Amino acid sequence: MTYSKVIVAVRDGGLTRDGADGLVTRCAAAGAVRVQLNIADDRVSGAMRIDELDPPIDAVVTYWAEDVDAVLPAVIQSVEGRPAAWEVTARAPLDPELPADGTRIDALSNIAFLRRPVELDRDEWLRRWLEDHTRVAIDTQATFGYVQNIVERPLTDDPPPVDAIVEELFPMAAVSDIHAFYGSNGDQAELERRMTRMLTSVARFGADRHLDVVPTSRYDFDLLRFDLSAGVASDG
Repeated sequence: MTYSKVIVAVRDGGLTRDGADGLVTRCAAAGAVRVQLNIADDRVSGAMRIDELDPPIDAVVTYWAEDVDAVLPAVIQSVEGRPAAWEVTARAPLDPELPADGTRIDALSNIAFLRRPVELDRDEWLRRWLEDHTRVAIDTQATFGYVQNIVERPLTDDPPPVDAIVEELFPMAAVSDIHAFYGSNGDQAELERRMTRMLTSVARFGADRHLDVVPTSRYDFDLLRFDLSAGVASDG
């Protein structure tokens, strides 16, 4: 069976981990097989964030389903504010095995919303991002999870322009320690080398401007294995 992936950005949504159980239950009832919640909360409030949108994104809901259109109303009814949804095609250069019972992933989970520059056609933009940049991103940062999502179509009316969405997992120390973010082990020269290489690479496909970077706490729910009738696992 083939499942498609949808990412929903929530602005002014007020979504919290304590209030997420109903959302996950409604998504399961509508046919979702997996749900991922990313919430900008106090645990990651010290991390760098970039806000292109006003009001900013404060939560992201991701789900997988055979019929994505049937699940979307369950998400929209569960959040306030301004949800915007996109169906995406995902590839995962770094895909670690993670808990999926609703407990918090032990990580800083960054989600970046990218826009293609008008001077690059889509094919060249994708080539520079997916072929040229991927290895640079892995080599210059301390990421242990890295998913690239290409936007295929919007699912909500009048969403903000977004062409791709990147998910990255960093050690929690990266919230407040730039060396932990870049994996430079306290070496200032190595930090500067990695930052320079990274910034040069992102500039080639326009990810040095007009983007949103949202630091979050992440919670995964595998609805094929996790018994919702037993209650959603508490935050860990």
